[in-house]
Amino acid sequence: MKKLIYGVIFLFMTGCLGYPEGIKPISGFNLQSYLGKWYEIARLDHSFERGLEKVTAEYSIRKDGGISVKNTGYSVEKKEWKEAIGKAFFVEAQDKGYLKVSFFGPFYGSYIVFELDSETYQYAYVTSSNTSYLWFLSRTPEIDEATKTKFVQKIESLGFRSDDLIWVNHK
Repeated sequence: MKKLIYGVIFLFMTGCLGYPEGIKPISGFNLQSYLGKWYEIARLDHSFERGLEKVTAEYSIRKDGGISVKNTGYSVEKKEWKEAIGKAFFVEAQDKGYLKVSFFGPFYGSYIVFELDSETYQYAYVTSSNTSYLWFLSRTPEIDEATKTKFVQKIESLGFRSDDLIWVNHK
């Protein structure tokens, strides 16, 4: 029985790593260029961000060499700001957009940058271990229609459901 419990805990703790079939983390990832503030442009719905607007993510270097993650968003229903502080570490090479992130103690989930404006780091497409999770991040709170169309076409080609996207209000 003890082995079963430890096995389930181990699977739970490691089961959220990996990436969806057909999606690969980008190569040539430059952490220094990625650090700073990003605006969430679109996402698939999930409980930990449900009802939030004006969502941002800020990344900075931690003293232990990891990455500090600070997510903020405004709850329209509760009329208050919500904040979540987490940490991230590279899973493989530091020039690969594949990290593990944790907001809850020892439990990590995949953070996979699978598309990135590699010249100026103005936008990023991020997913997790399956296609239920998706974020479109930008350095600015608004994007043009061409960038939006490119995002939708890319994610649809990879099996994400664009009809389920939440386009985040930043006003």
